[in-house]
Amino acid sequence: MTGRGEVTTGPLPIGQFVQLVKQSVTRDPLFKNQALRGEVTQWKQYPSGHTYFSLRDQDGQMRAVIWKGRCVIDPSIKEGSEVVILASLDLYIRRGEIQLNVERIEPVSVLGELEKAKRLLVEQLKKEGEFDRPRQVIPTIPKHIAIITGAGSAALSDMQRLIENRWPGLRRTVIGVLVQGPRATEEIVRGLAVARRLSQPSVAEKRGEPPVDVVIVGRGGGSPEDLWAFNLEPVARSIIASPVPVVSAVGHESDVLVSDLVADLRASTPSDAIERVVPVLPELHYFLDEFEERLSVAARRQFRENMQRLRTLHARLRVAPMAGLNRAKTKLLSLSSRMKVSANQSVGIQKTRLAQFEASLAAIHPQRVLERGDSMTQTADGSVLSSVEGLESGQEIILQFADGSADAEIKETHSKEGEK
Repeated sequence: MTGRGEVTTGPLPIGQFVQLVKQSVTRDPLFKNQALRGEVTQWKQYPSGHTYFSLRDQDGQMRAVIWKGRCVIDPSIKEGSEVVILASLDLYIRRGEIQLNVERIEPVSVLGELEKAKRLLVEQLKKEGEFDRPRQVIPTIPKHIAIITGAGSAALSDMQRLIENRWPGLRRTVIGVLVQGPRATEEIVRGLAVARRLSQPSVAEKRGEPPVDVVIVGRGGGSPEDLWAFNLEPVARSIIASPVPVVSAVGHESDVLVSDLVADLRASTPSDAIERVVPVLPELHYFLDEFEERLSVAARRQFRENMQRLRTLHARLRVAPMAGLNRAKTKLLSLSSRMKVSANQSVGIQKTRLAQFEASLAAIHPQRVLERGDSMTQTADGSVLSSVEGLESGQEIILQFADGSADAEIKETHSKEGEK
């Protein structure tokens, strides 16, 4: 083969090339979960349960497929219908044809209007520069996490379990809200407002706990309509206004919501949010032990090197002319003094850093709070209680003290306003 460039490996087999194209197409996030609008043509539903059609407008068209059981198809959809689809790009290798794998299809009047509103909000936020604003950094060791999600949901259970596995007893406050339906937007905004209040040092001091320093807001998977509250402007504005970092953990990895675009960190799932926010306590202890060992080895090595330099200078002094003896002695004393100061400063700095790490760990350990005379109240399933809201007469609770625990039963609850 000839040309401007020399081919050294021979022609690429076409099947291998098609595989490379497929990998590039399917891995690019730009081609995943796209909302597309057009007219249905060549609509055909086969006995196998698969549905094939083309989506077109005046500027172009593309083949599409709805695999059996992938989604519910509105019976009103037919040849010539105007629809909106959620689909990802794929390549059919045997024919080398690019097609759309459809995850959802709706008449324009249903999903189309929602997607239009989402697109307008995204354009507005982008115009305001909200997508380009500096993001807040997630703390390396969070002291108090606020979790905003559905009370009693599977997503909350998964997050609670992961936290206990990674850092038992880590302080967290669960703010239960509705995450779908007509009131979901109002509830999520309320939850973010509560988290903002708990992040204020003055409020946290009155409660005898560290301020909230990171917020996780989200829910498990669902249909686009189920997740739509996280695409609405009030939720987006509340996330932007948060004084502490917010992690958006909504749905599955393929779901991209407006909350994901404005949050300080996007997690693909609620469980992924915990894995990215909560460190593993045993691993952190191992890191500190390893760091202390490295510090000790480095100090010993520096001492040996300094002693060798002193021996070398001492040997030179013994053979140096008498005229330079005083100058060499002065230099030796000065060098010895500087080396001692430098070594002490280096060791002191590293010991201070180590002490700070240990103090941080000790300060946030729940046992220290209990030893100061405080107690921690939990529900029967182990969730930490920070409010009387949701408690009922007759409910069993557990009181944790520094030297043990006690089972108790709620007799009566009173809010600060005196309401029962």
